[in-house]
Amino acid sequence: MTKQTDDAGWRKSSLCGSGACVEVAKVGDEYLIRDSKDPGMTPLTFTQDEWLAFEAGVKAGEFRFE
Repeated sequence: MTKQTDDAGWRKSSLCGSGACVEVAKVGDEYLIRDSKDPGMTPLTFTQDEWLAFEAGVKAGEFRFE
């Protein structure tokens, strides 16, 4: 199913200065992620549980490249 994302309220980091950023939106009970360079593509979709697990992993440092 394709989500209607035109009015999704996309957000990106305030540190994004190049315009080539990842954007996130919450639509209903799902979280959407897209590439700001290609907003017409179908975004990745995650449930709230998946998003919360991702947030926890970021806070725990699971995604550091060392």
